Amino acid sequence: MSTAQASVGVIVVAAGSGTRLGYGLPKAQVPLAGETILAHALRGVVESGVAARICVAVPAGDTALRQVCAGFAAQHPEVDISTVDGGASRAASVAAALRGLGEGATRVLVHDAARALTPPEVFQRVADALAAGARAVVPAVAVVDTIKTATPSTGAEADIAPEKVAATVDRVQLRAVQTPQGFDAAALAQAHQSLAGLAPAEADGITDEALLMERSGIDVMLVPGSAQALKITTQLDLAVAEALLAARQPNTMEG
Repeated sequence: MSTAQASVGVIVVAAGSGTRLGYGLPKAQVPLAGETILAHALRGVVESGVAARICVAVPAGDTALRQVCAGFAAQHPEVDISTVDGGASRAASVAAALRGLGEGATRVLVHDAARALTPPEVFQRVADALAAGARAVVPAVAVVDTIKTATPSTGAEADIAPEKVAATVDRVQLRAVQTPQGFDAAALAQAHQSLAGLAPAEADGITDEALLMERSGIDVMLVPGSAQALKITTQLDLAVAEALLAARQPNTMEG
């Protein structure tokens, strides 16, 4: 194990409900090409080789996902894989997993299990940027759609009434961010402590750890992400992920 690996921990957030997938299961339990979404996510982390420790936040009381983690731990004894109960919010789950990593990790990557097909090289880019001195690093891809802001409709029929375009945003500077997001461990812990002083509505507006860093005045750096790191949220996303996995398989047909 290298010194760099020993100083890096990875948090995998796998405590989501997965309601929009329609399986009646926590999202990370949903099957994807014969395995759980969590299994695919863990494989990407392990294959990247960036860390010696992985802590997975799972729904409280969930035994199935803990078994998935235990299976990976048995197959990869070189990596310390542990689990913690996730919280009622993403931030609470990350905070619990941060404690679960224990002492020794000076850099931490936070990864959504829902981005199960993130290629190992994305983890490596984030880890390399942290090793080079960055305190916060986010993988991102350019936005290819035309983006417009809208003036929301009001009144009884607001859900079906047309909205008025307020402006068209210049997409040249826009980036869609992904995970894993990498951070200086001490700065991440301090940023999470700052959540205690926020009102519930304001805390709900913190959608990722990079935003916490921005609020703390820490520069957030961008590295190239991947189109394959899509977030599996709907059944369409799941179908796309199935197709991506099928495309990764070697062609075994005889000519």
